[in-house]
Amino acid sequence: MGPTAPDLATWITARVLELTYTAHDLAPYARDLDDHGPPFVWEPGRRELIRAELDAAYFQLYGLVRDDVEYVLDTFAVLREREERAHGEYRTKRLVLDWYDAMTRAIHLNQPYLPALHPAPGQGQRHSGSGVCCNQP
Repeated sequence: MGPTAPDLATWITARVLELTYTAHDLAPYARDLDDHGPPFVWEPGRRELIRAELDAAYFQLYGLVRDDVEYVLDTFAVLREREERAHGEYRTKRLVLDWYDAMTRAIHLNQPYLPALHPAPGQGQRHSGSGVCCNQP
């Protein structure tokens, strides 16, 4: 995969933190991960990209080849049908495969994998203030 072994935990933690720390009552959890900022804003499109990138990374870490990744993704028939109705495509599959291919290219070229998400995961938009936030759909 793209990140080197010592950076892997940091790479994964940044993404998981942004996906999970979306409400003030989770601040103790965030502090355990050495994050002292307010919760992240729930941005559906950004979350979709981060989830797909994480999925692709896990497929890489488990050593699955692209055909196997496609097969696994095709087993989620309900998700595929829902996304095809809503978006005209199985978007999760396309996004995961795009990230997977980018990681594979980086591996074959012996180059670092550079995420295309800006700001970087773990650096996304945060809620201001300390009041109750409603950032979930």
